[in-house]
Amino acid sequence: MRAPPRDVISVKSKQHRRRSALVDGIPTSLQDLLFLFSGCFTRPSFESFTSLVVGWITCRGSHQITRMIQAGGAVGSKHFSCFHRFLSRAKWSPDDLGAVILKLAEPWLPDLVEAFVDDTLCHRRGPRIFGVAMHHDGANSSRGWSRLSCGHNWVVLAIRIPLPWDRERGAALPIFFRLYRSPKRCKAHEYHKRTELARELIGVLRDRLPTGKRLHVAGDREYACKTLVRSLDESVDFTGPMPLDAALYAPVGEYSGVGRPRKRGERLRSPAQQAKCGSKWVPRTVRLYGREVELLVQDWTCLWYTAAGARLVRVILTRDPKKKREDRAYFTTDVDASVDVALERYARRWLIEVSFRDAKQLLGIEQPQNGWSRGKRQAKKPGPQPRGNRGRHAVLRTAPLGWTVYALVVIWYLRQGRWQPEVRRLRASAPWYRQKATPSFADMLDALRIEIEARRLIDDPTEKGALQKTRNRLRRYLRAA
Repeated sequence: MRAPPRDVISVKSKQHRRRSALVDGIPTSLQDLLFLFSGCFTRPSFESFTSLVVGWITCRGSHQITRMIQAGGAVGSKHFSCFHRFLSRAKWSPDDLGAVILKLAEPWLPDLVEAFVDDTLCHRRGPRIFGVAMHHDGANSSRGWSRLSCGHNWVVLAIRIPLPWDRERGAALPIFFRLYRSPKRCKAHEYHKRTELARELIGVLRDRLPTGKRLHVAGDREYACKTLVRSLDESVDFTGPMPLDAALYAPVGEYSGVGRPRKRGERLRSPAQQAKCGSKWVPRTVRLYGREVELLVQDWTCLWYTAAGARLVRVILTRDPKKKREDRAYFTTDVDASVDVALERYARRWLIEVSFRDAKQLLGIEQPQNGWSRGKRQAKKPGPQPRGNRGRHAVLRTAPLGWTVYALVVIWYLRQGRWQPEVRRLRASAPWYRQKATPSFADMLDALRIEIEARRLIDDPTEKGALQKTRNRLRRYLRAA
């Protein structure tokens, strides 16, 4: 008998690996997404990855590794230490997971991909946890007082995808991550500034973007500096705030042929001086942060040599007509963009802060208690005392895995395409929320949890009637929990 063709064998072997590697009781819609990550792992690691992802989604309460093993239904499938070794010893890279998320999000990406860069603090403490240090805690700082907290400071790069119910705003999917280490807690050759880490992340995203896509990055004041902006290619644009005392220059004129060519033209007024010189302000109505805002605007094109070098930037100076807020200045390297578009792009940077909040409060990415190594107990000494690389690897992978779960939940919900009946059902169950017209991330997470639990209770997914009854009952249970 003739042997089957090689391509048939490969297809059958892939299907076998797919069926055997995934945990039973996972909906097909989620299996299709998880299987795309199989190329990032070995087969045993992929099984651990699948169990942890499902456990992370279904776990309610504190998101410890052991609780996620229980919620993922993986108890007894292998020794529990295998899941800890998956984070501390297995060979895989969080950047590869981000590349898969980028591939999954490609159907929703416009030609101009908007990315946001920012850092966030994940509270952790302990003398033997790798990478912990005292960092500025923006969430606990107010009225000019700066507060320090102990934890991990992550530099995160997220991409924006338009949502069917809110294309102007959209959602931010964190995809690439770097851990910032305090210079007091690492060797000199290991230290990198946050802006240097952000520059590295932008390079990783630029190299992995689909062909034909352009990149636009938005960042806050810390990242609007020469370390980041000067290093960008001409194909990558940046929008961010500008200090009011910035040194601005006119573009370079024609070369006279004598001496060294000039790098910048004549000195211009700073934004603060421009605001006081009596120039005409143009009234505009811009949609920022979900509402119409009336502003007085001045804009011009010049060189901000300190941050952008010889690259032209468009400066946008804004004033509140009611004088409740101070004058503010922004800049963008996309000099062809209108004032409204530039301001809206910078305002959408807030989406990454929403992702940080949802990932911390609903997925508990700060809660896994790993990142330290066992060993002989020694006398107490001040400061972190990590031992070996096991804790290092676990720290560098756990939080990125949690953000990958966040992005998976959003992509899964978008692929289902049933947000309108979901919103109607949510409003019917809580009629006092009259203003609710769009789903939140909590609604997306609950929808996926219900789908997973219903698939676990119903052996035959073709029994649509029983499956729908189970979903309705689970919704009531979740609302009561």
